[in-house]
Amino acid sequence: MLRQLERQFEAASAHYAEDNGIERDADWFMLKMQEEIGELTQAWNKHTGRGRRHGKSEDEIQTDMADEAADLLGHVLLFAHHHDLDLVAAIKRKWKFQVQL
Repeated sequence: MLRQLERQFEAASAHYAEDNGIERDADWFMLKMQEEIGELTQAWNKHTGRGRRHGKSEDEIQTDMADEAADLLGHVLLFAHHHDLDLVAAIKRKWKFQVQL
């Protein structure tokens, strides 16, 4: 399941990068995760009253948090794919359960 998601995110990211002239080198994968953590934090700050809402409703902020969490997940999977990391084995080691495929 995770490998399939990695491939899907990779295809979408490669297409986006090609269309926009983006070089996805090793630093890019790390920096994009950082960027997405920042965007998720910004949405969280709005949700918790620590940031300006810019006129957004709670539903819109919830949607923003979901969107940014999805972006972060995608970039974690892209990072794993680029570095050939076995997340299924790592989950079993670290979280002590088997990913159901």
